[in-house]
Amino acid sequence: MTQLLCTGALVILFGAATAVAQSVQNPYSAMVTGGWNTLKKNLSASAAKMAEADYAFKPTPQVRSFGQIIGHLANEHYSICAGAKGEKSPSTADFEKVTSKAELVAALDKSIAYCDGVYTSVTDASGTQPVEVFGEKMMRLGALQVNLTHSSEHYGNLVTYMRLKGVVPPSSTGQ
Repeated sequence: MTQLLCTGALVILFGAATAVAQSVQNPYSAMVTGGWNTLKKNLSASAAKMAEADYAFKPTPQVRSFGQIIGHLANEHYSICAGAKGEKSPSTADFEKVTSKAELVAALDKSIAYCDGVYTSVTDASGTQPVEVFGEKMMRLGALQVNLTHSSEHYGNLVTYMRLKGVVPPSSTGQ
């Protein structure tokens, strides 16, 4: 039993040491990926927390509804992460036109999973490679930072919509 516990502890320590070594070897990509890992949880949890009826909610007629923001995020995740990956977007749907909560939650989660593959594979070295996003040339890490910034801006919108509807956002509940 003691040997099993020691072996388990060594596996955990080795995993932690590997993660620390990775972030030391690739501090910039680790920082951007870390930001994405936190944000994606908040985005997904927000989509899940909001009631289906509130997906049509707009604080004013001039802005997107909650559901349209979720759809917009899914669209942009595919577009930006495809550019960062150096390929054409695998999605041809316009999720901003979808109205079903279930479909939008699924689309958002699939777009997040697609982006995860790009974030987890980037290193500081590969992050300096040129890519094109929306017709603009930039470094791969720059494209991933654009995705992170864009998604963060829209998470701010989602937080406001949720608070207006009496829903506590995930970043305030630690979910």
